[in-house]
Amino acid sequence: MLKTYDETFTLRTRDCDLTGKWRPSAILESMQDAAGMHSMLLGCGRDELLKNSMVWVLSRCELHMDRYPASGEKITIHTFPTPTRICFFPRYYIFTDEHGEMIGKAGTLWLLLDIRTRKMLPPGDVGKLIPDNKDLSIPMNLPATVGNLQGEEFVTEYHPVYTDLDVNGHVNNTRYADMLCNALGVQLMTEYELERIILNYNHEILPDHKVTLRRILRGNEYRLSGKLDDDISAFEIGGTLRKRI
Repeated sequence: MLKTYDETFTLRTRDCDLTGKWRPSAILESMQDAAGMHSMLLGCGRDELLKNSMVWVLSRCELHMDRYPASGEKITIHTFPTPTRICFFPRYYIFTDEHGEMIGKAGTLWLLLDIRTRKMLPPGDVGKLIPDNKDLSIPMNLPATVGNLQGEEFVTEYHPVYTDLDVNGHVNNTRYADMLCNALGVQLMTEYELERIILNYNHEILPDHKVTLRRILRGNEYRLSGKLDDDISAFEIGGTLRKRI
């Protein structure tokens, strides 16, 4: 059984922001792709799951970046799952540069979704395909819950657009990082970078949804939340910023 999976690639300008550094949403995309490839090799990739009307969805993610690499750098993603916890499938990531230095790490919690009913499913037979990686050292704790942050709220509305949606018919998990960066704004994101990002995905956002966004900034901390009609929480994102060097 393939316990871990590694993928090495050269960072392209299409994956970078206006400063020429790896864009946060592109980091999430690379994590999604690596997890998808490893799952396929383990026999529980998207095509196999769809035979039983199931798909993978992300429930939580926590990303820590020590350094954002620039276009042209060679990056390696090392990823592996750990045993299931109730209905959750934990998966970890380590990012290294071409010198083998760790530049970032991430932890995620995945769930199985019934594509017809849009309800979560127990691990079942899929859980049996996950390697027993209890012997591996995890780079961080499980993804945290986004905490409260007091401060002045900046409120806007968000409506999903075509490029936000994925093959599961909802806003893709990677687009939430773009929502965050856009809510923080060009000026702030030019001077600062996201040191730590915690994403809690509470309810899927579908094409016809209207989402009320609330952004709070206090010192180097930020919080962005999104609510659907009837006060249903769609997501919460929190973390810290640091000055760009």
